[in-house]
Amino acid sequence: DFQLFPKQSATLTNALPIDAALGNVDYYEVVGFAHHKASAAVWYMLLNCGIRIPAGAGTDAMANYSSLRGPVGLNRVYVKAKDDFTSDHIIEQIKHGRSFVTNGALLDLKVNGSGPGETIEIADKATTLDFQAFIRSSVAVDHLEVIWNGEVVKEYQFSGDRNSADFNGKIDVQGPGWLLLRAWNDNAHPDIPDYYPYATTSPIYVTSSGKE
Repeated sequence: DFQLFPKQSATLTNALPIDAALGNVDYYEVVGFAHHKASAAVWYMLLNCGIRIPAGAGTDAMANYSSLRGPVGLNRVYVKAKDDFTSDHIIEQIKHGRSFVTNGALLDLKVNGSGPGETIEIADKATTLDFQAFIRSSVAVDHLEVIWNGEVVKEYQFSGDRNSADFNGKIDVQGPGWLLLRAWNDNAHPDIPDYYPYATTSPIYVTSSGKE
């Protein structure tokens, strides 16, 4: 439902794939001043090239002019906290993808006990992985999905309360790839001053006999 390749200014370039391949991209701003699903579609293409790029977020509020879409801090990055919870630690966790980004909901994903930013090694054949996920949201959520290599492979079926869910099951995969959990709404919500509610974990990577 979105135009992934709109007409662009002649001054714009296609440097992102090159920068990403050269390792010059520390993170990708999935949740920001943009259409989040369209941004994610570009991110998924880079991930499908075997380039490991964690999720980032930024409100892009112009505080000296107008917030335009939401206040400072609307789009956020959460990382795993440790005893040495310093700015250096936060940056390190973001660069390694031990994180999720959101403009509302809190969520997490574990696959075979591994979390975002970690790697799972499987045999070079069809493999079944166990996953556990959860979401807690102040607003009702329309979609909660597990993504494998850019495709929805599991979707939680809400019944009743759509503000929280504990989601688990099995996923059949073959070959290398990546997994993540995302939540999103079809439309805007008055309590989330953004295009629409959206949250995603950084990927969990799957390697197969050393292949990425």
